[in-house]
Amino acid sequence: MLRGDEFLSSPPRKAVRFGGTLPDILLKYGQGDTTDYELLKHQLSDPDIKDAQIINWLHEFRASVTYLTKDFDQLVSLLLKLPWLRRSREVVEEYLGFLGNLVSAQTVHLRPCLRMIVSQFVPPRITIREDDVDISDSDDDDENLSENFNTCHRALQTVVRYVPSTLQFLMPILVESFPFINKSERTLECYVHNLLRVTVYLPTLRLQILELIVEKLLKLDVSTPQQDIEDAEEAANNSDSVEKSAEEGLFAMEEDEERKGNKVVSSSSERMAHPLAERLDILMTILFSYIKDVCHVDGKLDINKTKDLYRDLVSVFDKLILPTHASCHVQYFMFYICSFKLGFAEAFLDHLWKKLRDPNNPSVIRQTAGSYIGSFLARAKFIPVVTVKACLDLLVNWMHKYIDNQDTGANAYCDVALHGPFYSTCQAAFYTLIFRHKQLLDGNLRKGLSYLQSLNFERIVMCQLNPLKICIPSVVNLFAAITRSKKIIDPFYQFWEELSAEDLENLKKPIKRGTSEDEDDDFLKGETPQNDGVVEIAPNSYESNTRSPVSSIGSPPDCYVQYPQ
Repeated sequence: MLRGDEFLSSPPRKAVRFGGTLPDILLKYGQGDTTDYELLKHQLSDPDIKDAQIINWLHEFRASVTYLTKDFDQLVSLLLKLPWLRRSREVVEEYLGFLGNLVSAQTVHLRPCLRMIVSQFVPPRITIREDDVDISDSDDDDENLSENFNTCHRALQTVVRYVPSTLQFLMPILVESFPFINKSERTLECYVHNLLRVTVYLPTLRLQILELIVEKLLKLDVSTPQQDIEDAEEAANNSDSVEKSAEEGLFAMEEDEERKGNKVVSSSSERMAHPLAERLDILMTILFSYIKDVCHVDGKLDINKTKDLYRDLVSVFDKLILPTHASCHVQYFMFYICSFKLGFAEAFLDHLWKKLRDPNNPSVIRQTAGSYIGSFLARAKFIPVVTVKACLDLLVNWMHKYIDNQDTGANAYCDVALHGPFYSTCQAAFYTLIFRHKQLLDGNLRKGLSYLQSLNFERIVMCQLNPLKICIPSVVNLFAAITRSKKIIDPFYQFWEELSAEDLENLKKPIKRGTSEDEDDDFLKGETPQNDGVVEIAPNSYESNTRSPVSSIGSPPDCYVQYPQ
């Protein structure tokens, strides 16, 4: 027997549990004696298990991982459910060591280990009782949440270090673990944030992770009709009688400001009334922050890192954004990264131009590319007028050549099914001209007017293909939509400037239409000819309303492609 003082100063003896060591228990289980094995499982699943007990068990399991074959997957499952994250540092370190030993010795348990780690990418669930109903929600008050996430990423890096083939198994788990869009905003926010953190130390997964995130954002985007967002905001602000209007464009965002007299009241800090719109706004902000952090080192733009990310984002854009019907907001990730340096904006325009003019591309892709060119040139105020003019020259020259090829053909008549890319290109040029006319005329009015006249829009609008009938949608006055991450996009965004009477007269003088003067004046004034059966051929037909909207940042209500049946 040990004296009292010897007992206190001596290390604890290794206990012999349930009649033997851990290998003995596992061996007896294989021989059909399950008594000690069931007791072991019971102790591991005890909700009141103490840190010291966890450490002792983990120490023994680390030394016995060679025994933990597929036959003991239930036991491993209990070990993976141990509440290790919210325990002492000693427990955390012992658990990380156990994970490394387990996956290196028994790769059969790799997937369960990865699922356990990824499951911790969201806040823990707690049960709140309201009106005798149990409601499960995320625990937003967990003070250790950030530290827990850091530990999860350490765990994932540990597994990857021991099993290099982890990457091929991880991505499907990240996909299947993505929370449903009706989960709490905090849950979605944390999961997306942690997905993006994975790309930092597993860069080979970055493209797939970006595709996953954008795919989920698109589902939020297209499942939240703009009219529903507007109705929710109107209901939430029914005491505000300020009249608003919306204008259309692929990169048409809504300005999150309300004018009351001469006072401007900003509401950018307010939550959006529509729950799905609020989720989308939060997740878009996270994506913007990620793009900024990746591209900047010590506050300065890193060209090489930005190039690499740009390539990934363009790939995502081509695969997911271009073919998607009714995307209104998610495409702004391209707008944002292109704002960092003019070279990226020019590269993106060139990329879209190649998509538009390539006859091997599907017509719908060519039309959408044309619409993005128009919206991008019109809206991105970081694009200088010299670039705008260069792009206009390309668009207009292509249109004239297209008309040349159609003049003697049997298809030289107005038909969106036959000439969709042409109409989309016309629309892009018109949209650009409407938004950039002041810059094009600035400095030297005579020279600017001469340039506009040299584009020969007269021939384009008067050709037998009749682009005005197809490209100009009916003017609809709607409430302005509420922001999508306005603070981030706002500094780079070109707002609509209304035409003065003098501007209108100057624009009308150099282009005379002869017998079609009335219709052309409607176009020049920004009014829509009354054409029945107008077809919108692109995700966002341009808005020709000359009145400057009270709110003009944000995506419009009808930004989708309509095609003939």
